Amino acid sequence: MAQIPNLDNAPLNLKSIREQSQRDLVNILKNIRGKKCLVIDPKLSGSLSLIVPTSTLKEYGIELRLLSAEPVQTECTKVVYFVHPEFNLMRFISFHIHDDASKGLQREYFLYFVPRRSVACEKILEEEQVHNLMTIGEYPLYMVPLDEDVLSFELDLALKEWQVDGDASSLWHIAKAIHKLEFTFGLIPNVRAKGKASVRVAEILNRMQTEEPVSTSDMSMPEINTLIIIDREVDMVTPMCSQLTYEGLVDEFLRINNGSVELDGSIMGVQQQEGKKIKVPLNSSDKLFKEIRDMNFEVVVQVLRQKATSMKQDYAEMSTTSQTVSELKDFVKKLNSLPEMTRHINLAQHLSTFTSKPSFLGQLDMEHTIIEAQSYDICFEYIEEMIHKQEPLSKVLRLLILFSVTNSGLPKKHFDYLRRELLHSYGFEHVAALSNLEKAGLLRKQEAKSNWLTIKRALQLVVEDTDTASPNDISYVFSGYAPLSIRLIQNAVRSGWRPMEEILRLLPGPHSETKRGGFSNSQSFDTLPGSQASVDKVADGRRSTVLVVFIGGVTFAEISALRFLSAQEGMAYDIIVGTTKIINGNSLAETFLEKLG
Repeated sequence: MAQIPNLDNAPLNLKSIREQSQRDLVNILKNIRGKKCLVIDPKLSGSLSLIVPTSTLKEYGIELRLLSAEPVQTECTKVVYFVHPEFNLMRFISFHIHDDASKGLQREYFLYFVPRRSVACEKILEEEQVHNLMTIGEYPLYMVPLDEDVLSFELDLALKEWQVDGDASSLWHIAKAIHKLEFTFGLIPNVRAKGKASVRVAEILNRMQTEEPVSTSDMSMPEINTLIIIDREVDMVTPMCSQLTYEGLVDEFLRINNGSVELDGSIMGVQQQEGKKIKVPLNSSDKLFKEIRDMNFEVVVQVLRQKATSMKQDYAEMSTTSQTVSELKDFVKKLNSLPEMTRHINLAQHLSTFTSKPSFLGQLDMEHTIIEAQSYDICFEYIEEMIHKQEPLSKVLRLLILFSVTNSGLPKKHFDYLRRELLHSYGFEHVAALSNLEKAGLLRKQEAKSNWLTIKRALQLVVEDTDTASPNDISYVFSGYAPLSIRLIQNAVRSGWRPMEEILRLLPGPHSETKRGGFSNSQSFDTLPGSQASVDKVADGRRSTVLVVFIGGVTFAEISALRFLSAQEGMAYDIIVGTTKIINGNSLAETFLEKLG
């Protein structure tokens, strides 16, 4: 099972993006002759593994190491560093070089910044007196295809940097990545942005087009018709809810990293691997996973049961009756899918041990109660009890953020009380984390009446009697709650921002809508059957594409909801998701806990 998705069925030629990144990397390494040791920033190792398999690097005679404060142990005389431009990493590298010199080791050093050089980092290397001892370059990796319809800009801390530290460098990076896409797929004619960061990215993108224009001279239809950029800040409710799709739940409980999960071998039925971690790839190259990843988990269990029963019946028939060669061939084909089936039955069984716990079911009930915004006291007492029971901090913060966001903050008395109780229960070292959450507007004192009920009603965010088995609405991904972010995108795709101006004003940040490049047929599009948009195709007859970019991360459940929209009859567009990273409520809360003590 391939760790790297094959991308054969991607709506855009994402393979060309990956191949370009592969060529760039291989060219850098080929130009450094002889045996070499490649030292990689640990945060980059996952991204690089989705570009070039580790086995390929080893074929080039390359030793691999992860960068740490410890000196590099290698016989190689050439050491090549691939790093994000971060100050602490510059100090590690400087220490390595000084340590080598003290031992009389003579080596050549190469440093490649990803995705671009940093003057501030080079200044540190100068201060440490190692700048002139190394060859410095850059590896322009601005995005990584995670799957057929998902691109990651690999900016883990973009949300915190922008909202808490006021650092906008990630916004330039996102605009640059989109601009690079335009050089491959054409200038995007329609740009819609919602949120302070998104509007800023749209402005940077226009400036880049002025400075380094994408040619529109042939005026052929660009492959991406519309770009929708949305700040995570616009919808902080969705990531704080527990995802109920198969892929979403795997991420909630087991954490998907770069398209795979690591599990004990015994969980996956590999008894000889008990106690050892095995990597389970999860991408669209696995046909069964592609079929079930976006389903509500309770339906997945039924589907796997039906498939297993059907295979058992086929086997019983094969054993008792004589078969034609053609029938045998069909049966063998089915048997070939047995490893995939076994993998997902084991995984689903393991997930069920979490989803059947009363604590998880109670949490789901409380999330829905908070979203309904009808029972403030019950919700407050539930969170208070969680704090006193010392439940995991990220779990408590997740529910507290959901509570605060839907209430536009908490009354001062309750805010001060819960803040004090949190510090008593979890330790005063978390003062900085609570301050970060307050700066980001996620946990704050109430200053105005909440408009959540108005937003909820206007966008039909709560859907009664959601059919999870045969869904007709995106609310199936949370069993009755339609993700706010995806409702906005659903409307933006259908008719642009204008008809929903009033709702947009109730949500954080400005919004903008821009026409670019003077395409005569870049009309605001309407996806109703028989509309003008249904003939909006690129030159080779494929459907045109909408690129949806999330600044601050997206959940797997939201991606599933977008896939559901794209598959609807009358939808004239394929949807590709771009994101700073894949998140869930726990990982998002932990972002604000980072770098403490």
